[in-house]
Amino acid sequence: MTRFPTRRKLLVAGTAALAAPYLSSRPARAAGQVVVRNPGGAYSDTQKQSIYDPFTKETGIEVVIVASTLTKMLAMVKSGNAELDVADAGFDGLVTLDHTGALAPIDYASWKYTDTKDVPEEYVTPRTAGLCLYATVLGYNKETFPDGKQPKSWAEFWDVAKFPGARMLADMASGSPNLEFALIADGVPTDKVFPIDIDRAFKSLSRIKPQIKKFWDTGALSAQMLADRDVVLGSIWNGRLQAIADKGAPVAIEWNQHMLQLQGYGIFKDAKNMKEAQLLVDYAMQPKAQLGLPKELAYGPTNRKTFGMLPPERVAMLPGSPEQMKRCFIQDAEWWDQNRAKVNAIWSKWILS
Repeated sequence: MTRFPTRRKLLVAGTAALAAPYLSSRPARAAGQVVVRNPGGAYSDTQKQSIYDPFTKETGIEVVIVASTLTKMLAMVKSGNAELDVADAGFDGLVTLDHTGALAPIDYASWKYTDTKDVPEEYVTPRTAGLCLYATVLGYNKETFPDGKQPKSWAEFWDVAKFPGARMLADMASGSPNLEFALIADGVPTDKVFPIDIDRAFKSLSRIKPQIKKFWDTGALSAQMLADRDVVLGSIWNGRLQAIADKGAPVAIEWNQHMLQLQGYGIFKDAKNMKEAQLLVDYAMQPKAQLGLPKELAYGPTNRKTFGMLPPERVAMLPGSPEQMKRCFIQDAEWWDQNRAKVNAIWSKWILS
């Protein structure tokens, strides 16, 4: 696994908190509520079943789910009107919120449900707690490429002569285009991808662009294109591919050189329900609470102990598992937060050329 200095620097300040002793007592029942921004869809349904409802039953605290975009959350922070207590968001969004000063320190020392030692340092910072892991992977059609005959690297994905067929990659509108894979295809080692050489990445993308049938902007579109065989190869979020594979689509994942990404919690510093928010994050990070997403959506847990509660065959298909960690690199959300506007300006012209 590749680790990046920018991520490590974020973790230094949280070392003392992570060393706090584990507290085994349970909190007394309490009335109240906590308002959580949640991405929605199947993710929200699974979170409600595996975390929010059990949390309410355990503590008496109601969890109110609110849909909100990053833009709306930033506007909320700017206005000083704290409508949300907790942001459940991708790490890139949490980094942006943190850079505005919007997030409160997470009180790791007070955790009662979760043993902080069970959560790797890579998944936490002083003001964010990584809840689950997902990955952008190389997906392929098994009828076009029987197992063992598929591209096994991004360099081979770029090799259209050896591996012909329509392809897809991520659009800027998906969150970020696949500059990382473009560099790897051009010979950059995974541990040297960041900081991204933007010019080199776009030159590499230009070489594969004629073979890209569409740059996808949503996970649903990427899955549909692969399921319908509009494309036979493409970058795709592992959970989206696994969902159609479970329904019988002849698709599979090549895990080599996949990009690991993080979904997590941040607590707003002006949260009206601060105590309840801290307790929810603590509760959500424990092993049993993290079982739902791996079982239902193939998201990897950040609590190491959760893997031991899952069947080996399921563990094998989860990002963050001991086996898959050997084949990945972690997306540097700090770099993207600092460079997204620049990349977007270049992308807007490049995509039309």
